[in-house]
Amino acid sequence: MEEKVYKTMNGAGALNIAVGVIAIVVGLVSGILLLISGAKLLIHKSKIIF
Repeated sequence: MEEKVYKTMNGAGALNIAVGVIAIVVGLVSGILLLISGAKLLIHKSKIIF
């Protein structure tokens, strides 16, 4: 019985680590894309007319 609990907890821990790594990667990529798009807006701000 204890071995089943250990295996279940091990699987849950591995899943949590995988989801955490994916969340960090997605956060970094979206932050980099936002910085690039903001920089492009600042570079071309003289061409933007309202």
